[in-house]
Amino acid sequence: MKKQYSLLFLFLASIYTFTRLLKHYPDYLPYSWLMKMLPLMVLIAATIKVAQLKFIKIFALGLCFSMLGDFFLDYDRINWFIFGLGSFLIAHIIYIIALTPLSKEVIKKRRGIIIAYLVYGFSIFSIISSNLNELFIPVLIYMSILLFMALATLNSKKSNYWLLIGGLSFVLSDSLLGINKFYMPINNADFFIMLSYYFAQYALVQGMFLAQQTQPNKC
Repeated sequence: MKKQYSLLFLFLASIYTFTRLLKHYPDYLPYSWLMKMLPLMVLIAATIKVAQLKFIKIFALGLCFSMLGDFFLDYDRINWFIFGLGSFLIAHIIYIIALTPLSKEVIKKRRGIIIAYLVYGFSIFSIISSNLNELFIPVLIYMSILLFMALATLNSKKSNYWLLIGGLSFVLSDSLLGINKFYMPINNADFFIMLSYYFAQYALVQGMFLAQQTQPNKC
């Protein structure tokens, strides 16, 4: 990613992330939903500008659904949670499509790591499941797709260190969100959720850019 896009993203993401430390957020920021979306707009613009291969264009669509999820989750943090969850579910499915094909050879070599991912996902869901109520099935589906996306960054033929870090950071961000919302409050949870979330999106974009440089034109 060009330096100017990275710096603009860092600037906008930092502003929004640090606003989450305000005690009465979002009372001070009536348009906080727009502030939350701006960093993703930068990533989308940067991705579209360099998109040459089909999987990068598909990935850009996933970023658009992520941005839509940001809007839903911030505009009405209680009543629109399910819409935000649905938007990010679609985003992760699109990310998975962009990451295909997966490597059978890599999957065989990394069975132990795959099992560790699955155990972690099962553990987090077990912790929060008793408080999900009517969201039990939606959250279960979402967490399954999120976990598969993270595994795809590990086992994709396009896999690289940026993609791997991005997948892990996304899992961390949503784990913090789930524990804070459905299990127990975490001090400054919103700050750490957004910090890991923005880093995840940035890392995935960087990973896709790196993959485009190393993939044949048919991918």
